Amino acid sequence: MTADAASVLAELRRIADPTRLPGMARYGIAVDRALGVSIPDLRRIARRLRPDHDLALALWPTGVHEARILAGMIDDPARVTSAQMDAWARDFDSWDLCDQVCANLFVNTHHAFAKADAWSRRRATFVVRAGFALMAAIAVHRKQVDDDRIAAFLPRIEARADDDRNYVWKAVNWALRQIGKRSPGLNAQAIAVAERIRDRGTKISRRIANDALRELRSDVVRERLEARATAPATQARARAAPRGTRRSHPPR
Repeated sequence: MTADAASVLAELRRIADPTRLPGMARYGIAVDRALGVSIPDLRRIARRLRPDHDLALALWPTGVHEARILAGMIDDPARVTSAQMDAWARDFDSWDLCDQVCANLFVNTHHAFAKADAWSRRRATFVVRAGFALMAAIAVHRKQVDDDRIAAFLPRIEARADDDRNYVWKAVNWALRQIGKRSPGLNAQAIAVAERIRDRGTKISRRIANDALRELRSDVVRERLEARATAPATQARARAAPRGTRRSHPPR
């Protein structure tokens, strides 16, 4: 462990609140190597440290739960290798560690799409979850990516919709919902996938599908997607309007 990693670990131990651990455990978080440091505190530390690829690599082998979450917050995605992602995914032992690293780091790497697909085909619970958590994160955060690349995840979601492991089916459902909330076109495709999943008739397929359909067909999602679809046209008209004709905000 480098001196920097040792000092960060000492800081984590100093601000930790062990009374948080029972509550974390009730939410299904693995606490055997946890200290009890809150996510807001980890984010505050990360803002001071990032980006630091070497420090992230030094923090991960400590095995401390919060140190690993912090590693995912401070690492430089441009320097993350395919081998590092595979190694870290194999080390995932808790849903929150998996989801935090995928959403904070892996989603922004060059390997995000390939790993989402590859991990969704694996057997190990948290590696599979990482695949679908990564799909969900890509759907939300990679806004410049064409919808066709996101739609390519839907067959993998459909293929895994009979896996009844708690941490897996919830991630499958999560990915399906996030993809379906990205755009009107993906919403229609995700609904069609959910209907096919529901028609399988198994307990877990119905649970995944009904929960997704309830959200993807909701008025809230429909209105949000309609507003998102009309926004580019509205912005284009505003840019094309002659100077002085644009509506100004009323005085307050």
